[in-house]
Amino acid sequence: MSDSSKAEVQEFRFDSLKWLFVVAVIAVGVFANSYYSDPQHDVALLYRVIALLLGAGVAFFVAAQTSKGSSFTNLMSEAAVEVRKVKWPTRQETNLTTLIILGVVLFMSIVLWALDTFLGWLASLILG
Repeated sequence: MSDSSKAEVQEFRFDSLKWLFVVAVIAVGVFANSYYSDPQHDVALLYRVIALLLGAGVAFFVAAQTSKGSSFTNLMSEAAVEVRKVKWPTRQETNLTTLIILGVVLFMSIVLWALDTFLGWLASLILG
């Protein structure tokens, strides 16, 4: 069997260390945000948000390099492809469906109210 006929298998090394790094980055981000939100240090909210977004980006990138992260990103890309295949209803179809649902809900509300009233009347007759 030649190398070109073999399926490409991505090798994931040091997954545990990568996840440990991801957890560490998140923990440092949470601690730093809490520490620098204190009025004594007075770091602007904008800078903290930018730092948190950068940290989250680094954590996501490293997590995506693991086997679980790779399967998650593959799942998300396949889901995006499937969403593009969906035939979304037109505005007219959506409005008509909404009106039908409202009509059915109103009708069933009246039916259940009438049934409840009748059963309450019947129970009051039986119980006296």
